Amino acid sequence: MSKGASISGFPEWLPTERVVEQRVIDTLRRVFELNGFIGIETRAVEAGASLLKKGETSKEIYLLSRLQEVGHESDTPLDERLGLHFDLTVPLSRYVVEHSGQLVFPFKRWQIQKVWRGERPQEGRFREFVQADIDVVGNGELPEHYEVELPLVMVRALEALRDFGLPKATVHANNRRLSEGFYRGLGLEDIEGVLREIDKLDKIGADEVARLLVETCGANEDQSRACLELADLSAANGAELAERFDALCARHGIARESEAYALAHQGLETLSMIIDEAARIRPGSVIADLKIARGLDYYTGSVYETFLEGAQSLGSICSGGRYDDLASQGSKRYPGVGLSIGLSRLVSYMLHTAGATASRVSPAAVLVAVWDEADREGSNRIAETLRQRGIAADVAPTAAKLGKQIRYASRLGVPYVWFPAQAVDDGSAQGVDEVKNIVTGDQEAADCKSWEPDTVYARQTIGLKAE
Repeated sequence: MSKGASISGFPEWLPTERVVEQRVIDTLRRVFELNGFIGIETRAVEAGASLLKKGETSKEIYLLSRLQEVGHESDTPLDERLGLHFDLTVPLSRYVVEHSGQLVFPFKRWQIQKVWRGERPQEGRFREFVQADIDVVGNGELPEHYEVELPLVMVRALEALRDFGLPKATVHANNRRLSEGFYRGLGLEDIEGVLREIDKLDKIGADEVARLLVETCGANEDQSRACLELADLSAANGAELAERFDALCARHGIARESEAYALAHQGLETLSMIIDEAARIRPGSVIADLKIARGLDYYTGSVYETFLEGAQSLGSICSGGRYDDLASQGSKRYPGVGLSIGLSRLVSYMLHTAGATASRVSPAAVLVAVWDEADREGSNRIAETLRQRGIAADVAPTAAKLGKQIRYASRLGVPYVWFPAQAVDDGSAQGVDEVKNIVTGDQEAADCKSWEPDTVYARQTIGLKAE
């Protein structure tokens, strides 16, 4: 097959890069499970009816068709067609409803899986990528304390990656009820539109957002300015946040007796609880940021974005929020709260900016040399004995000159080369087996039934590239 051109937005990691990605996945999974989350995997496709009504991202889904259907796709209504999932929250909601009788609630799940989204690819942003999610879903109700627990779990997970070059992560939190109540108090009606435009603040700036609020959401200049003032509101704790929010409402004529203020205050109380509780447990890890809106329509309460210190251009690497109406069955609801890491984006940053690198390509700690093809069976027996003892081992592909076999091990990063005792004419072994550490040059006699590698060399680790 001739060499094909790469396809933009569909990454393929080299072996050393894949080692980094796999170690990141293993680290996140370990932290999630330490906090009681259960792993699941859902199918890659969902019905169009589920995918097409979940916010702006719905416009970017990949719909499926077979080759013989090409040209006739329009014969089938969009909501009856299948599409690749663009996130893991929509599949989770369907999964919970279908399996509710077999699940224990609150259902705490982790999921690390590929998703597909037809957005414009750019540096660190892909069309096919891996997401790492944690969610808690309740049956009928879900206590608010999970809205503190989940961002703290994500902070712990990201802290576990600090040794791989990841900077400090901080979760920025807001509450949609707070924002919606304030917007309604101003007299605005297109709440979803306002939230979507405010969500673009970091990307396009305040002046452009102000213009869009007027042109697309029906706001006047005063309302637009008030929305930006809310987005700019900051505070060190819940009490200070409440004081500044009330002052902002007073300046813009939002009465405390109004339904809009009551709705906003519900969100304010939840947001204040989150930042105060998080500060008691892990100071500085979760802060209030009232410009956080999230573009997906299914969020109903708390919303989160996570940023890395010194990596503002990367944008948010982990986001999510509370959703009360995404999963339902008749009159029964399954409210949830979740956070999602764009894992492929994170790994791309770690590889190309932070300088993360694997200590070696091959997971094998030992390469067993082959003196002659007639002796391969003996080399295979040694490798199998090592494997049975939990030591990853490979066998040289050919009985080439010894120097070539050692160079092969070196290129793969395999730290040890095993030299079997050479056979003599009667088939018996002459001498003893020896093993060479090709990193240090040390060589010693060894027995495959008892030898142990130095863990410093035997582990396939991730570190940072030397300056």
